[in-house]
Amino acid sequence: MKQGARLATVGLGLLLSACQMVGPDYHLPKDAALNRPDLQGEIAGQGANAMSTPVPADWWRLYQDPRLDELVRQAMASNTDLRVAAANLARARMQVEEAQSLGGFHSGVKMGAQRLQESGEAFLLADKVPVANVGDIGISTSYQFDLFGTLQRGIEGAQANADATQAAADTARITLVADVVRAYTQVCAANEEQNIALHSLDLQQQSLTMTQRLRDAGRGDETQVTRSQTQFKSLRAELPRYNAARQAGLFRLSMLLAKPLAQLPAGVTTCAELPHIAQLMPVGDGAALLKRRPDIRQAERRLAAATADIGVATGALYPDISIGASIGTVGILENLGKPATNRWGFGPLLSWTVPSNGSRARVHEAEASTQAALAHFDGVVLNAIREAQTGLAQYTALLERRDALADAEQSARQAADQTHRFFQAGRASFLADLQATRTYTDVRAQLASSNTQVAMGQIDLFLALGGGWENGRTAVVNK
Repeated sequence: MKQGARLATVGLGLLLSACQMVGPDYHLPKDAALNRPDLQGEIAGQGANAMSTPVPADWWRLYQDPRLDELVRQAMASNTDLRVAAANLARARMQVEEAQSLGGFHSGVKMGAQRLQESGEAFLLADKVPVANVGDIGISTSYQFDLFGTLQRGIEGAQANADATQAAADTARITLVADVVRAYTQVCAANEEQNIALHSLDLQQQSLTMTQRLRDAGRGDETQVTRSQTQFKSLRAELPRYNAARQAGLFRLSMLLAKPLAQLPAGVTTCAELPHIAQLMPVGDGAALLKRRPDIRQAERRLAAATADIGVATGALYPDISIGASIGTVGILENLGKPATNRWGFGPLLSWTVPSNGSRARVHEAEASTQAALAHFDGVVLNAIREAQTGLAQYTALLERRDALADAEQSARQAADQTHRFFQAGRASFLADLQATRTYTDVRAQLASSNTQVAMGQIDLFLALGGGWENGRTAVVNK
């Protein structure tokens, strides 16, 4: 007994001294795109329309619109996509706990009884063994040693996957915020453009009335009236599309908030002023962008998980070693617990599947998966920079177009007013007056549409910059 205990102790010491971690330790490769200095500086395209200050976590509050703030708050509380993301995150965290529980101590209890007819020859007996009531009670415990770090690599992989799932949830959050702001902007834009169209329609109605009066007074003809009526009907035909756009935005908000239209915050349906930011756009710099965007963090964590999988696959080439003990009693039911039926055992257990049947190929497969994950990570980084630069360039172009249309709108209004006064005084033709009014109407519609495009461009830029996922946590890409 003492000799057996000493042998077990010596064997345990040798096992512990042999512990090592198989597979590569994770670190971000030096040649990864994230480490390139040329991607860390100012985002190209910054100028008079943007500044390099950090993007605020709650960027939608820059609009200073209480209705919008309430829409975002309600969407955060009830959106179905966020519920799915939360459930996926909970599952990933349980997978981490599962991986952590695979090694270490394991215990079990076994109890059973049966009416048994044993084989006599199994006990080298020529005679038949009597039928008996046989019981079996046992308690066992064991400790599995992670000598090669296989289990630890599994824990690392599970934790990296959980981190990637958290980043995916952050992506869902910023996408939701952008969708809410975009849908709200669509409602406001549709109402604003409809009001402008109604005003233009009123101007055309006044022109039509004046034309009819001139015809009746003998200063015009029926052709002029018909042309004016055509212009009036053409403008009126545009009205249904504004109502359709407003309803589409409202239905989108209803889905995002998981609420019927009647339960949307007060004033949303009648909003008629585009949300706008009364400051330069804060866009940060390249280094901040690469640490902030959750899709970059997700791809980096997938790379870490793939690296850990190499260790798991490599560990499968080595034996599993554990040490355990058991105690129990087996025999006729009425004799259970007596010395003749008691048993116990203590010692190490080695289980090893000889590396074959693709074991080594699975290691190379994991290595190839890691290279693919690195390439994907680099692609996500480069795409993030492209989206931010493109978004800023497009936003700048939209602003320039909007400003040019604003100047054109003022000129067209002055020209329409002057031409109409000349027409009333008999110094300009009806066609000139009609053309000036039509030009003014078209430019006003273009300006309203341009304002909507600027507002949507702001939202797209904020989404590209990765703002809006933070919730008391720090965005850091592990290097």
